[in-house]
Amino acid sequence: MKLTDEQTAALDAFHADEHLVLQAGAGTGKTETLSQLARSTRRRGRCLAYNRAIARDATARFPGNVQCKTTHALAYAALGHRYHSRLNAPRRPAWQTGQALGITKALRIDERDVSQRALSNTVLRTVTRFCHTADEKITHHHVPKLRGLDDTDLHRELATHIVPFARKAWDDLQHTDDGCVRFDHDHYLKMWALTQPVLPADFLLLDEAQDTNPVVEQIFLNQRNHAQLVMVGDSAQAIYHWRGAKDVMTGFDGTRLTLSQSFRFGPHLAEEANHWLTLADAPLRLRGTDTLHTELGSLTQPDAVLCRTNVGAMAQVMGLMAAGCRVALVGGGDSLSALAQAARDLKEGRRTHHPELLLFPSWGELQDYAAHDPAGRDLQPLVGLVDTHGTDAILGAVAQLVDEQHAQTTVSTAHKAKGREWSRVKIADDFAPPGHSDPPESAPAPAAQPIGDSEARLAYVAVTRTRRRLDIGGLAWARGQR
Repeated sequence: MKLTDEQTAALDAFHADEHLVLQAGAGTGKTETLSQLARSTRRRGRCLAYNRAIARDATARFPGNVQCKTTHALAYAALGHRYHSRLNAPRRPAWQTGQALGITKALRIDERDVSQRALSNTVLRTVTRFCHTADEKITHHHVPKLRGLDDTDLHRELATHIVPFARKAWDDLQHTDDGCVRFDHDHYLKMWALTQPVLPADFLLLDEAQDTNPVVEQIFLNQRNHAQLVMVGDSAQAIYHWRGAKDVMTGFDGTRLTLSQSFRFGPHLAEEANHWLTLADAPLRLRGTDTLHTELGSLTQPDAVLCRTNVGAMAQVMGLMAAGCRVALVGGGDSLSALAQAARDLKEGRRTHHPELLLFPSWGELQDYAAHDPAGRDLQPLVGLVDTHGTDAILGAVAQLVDEQHAQTTVSTAHKAKGREWSRVKIADDFAPPGHSDPPESAPAPAAQPIGDSEARLAYVAVTRTRRRLDIGGLAWARGQR
């Protein structure tokens, strides 16, 4: 492979033993660049991969002096294997776990009854959120906010009740043989991080650094005194802040270099990507490969349809199936199935323990909240989908999903599409303009609102998944903001 000037600069900085931050735009060959760094030295290295698929790919492409593992794999080898029997324990309802921890009755906060099931679910989510942080103990800020209890004082009241049970759950997880809390992989990763592990290596590579959980950041940065640190990623693709991830590249003390030559698409698509990079206030700009002819235009049979939300993805799945298309859904249909089952419970007069809907006593109250409360606007597509098709139709569609290798079209959210690419991509219509609503016909058209950084980054991820043709579809409204 002939290196670009940017890749050569990265190689030179690596040989100078500098701590390095490598901003690598979409399709710029970051994995190949990292493998070139690894091949250029005989020093011992480790690559902390974002997930198992990336670790497998890196292992095949990196030389033998570099070990490619996820942080979970390292944690399992060091400590997690002691909990093997608990990892294989059968699933149990959250309310049973909560009962074993001492949660035996509902809690009244303001005018809301928080059921035993909801409290139990919140305790387990609190522990999970704690495991993603670099904190040493569980405190109030690890308790997730619940719909309807978003007010600061109400959340503080909830957290005061939840934290003691969450700490009791964490204590339960320390037992290697048995316990009432179901043990999962994030638990042993956190336990390992708390031991301040030292990784035996001369240099460390951190992949996808823009979406790093603080617990992984802590492990990585703690190696600085004995190892050269190289982090690579794309700050413009930092799209997981909502689940606790952070862009650790921006504050890292090291030499800063970029990879801006994309080998995935041509100049026209690079121009589209740069529009979104501008809206995201990102310093990076991409250059397309002149020999690649990536077109922008309509598509009737895309290889992939990318959506803003899970509900939008479900609507696309049902529409494609109605047209006789074999459809795959990236990540599978479990999350959609859980939402549909929660909606069915509410419609049939039962409370649900789904974390998004657990405070609603009935489907009618959820409909009212989605229609009239600004905080419930994101639930409008779910309500509309259920009211239009019914929960049985949604669950039936999930059951008809096929594997990607057998699909005519793959549907994905933009979040789950990160790191993927297809030949022909269409953007779904649930990427609504900021502040979008359906005003009465007599009302004047609302003034255009600026696009937030997070939405611009998500759109940048979506439009850069294609190699040959992009149907801008649901993002066409943004062309007026160029």
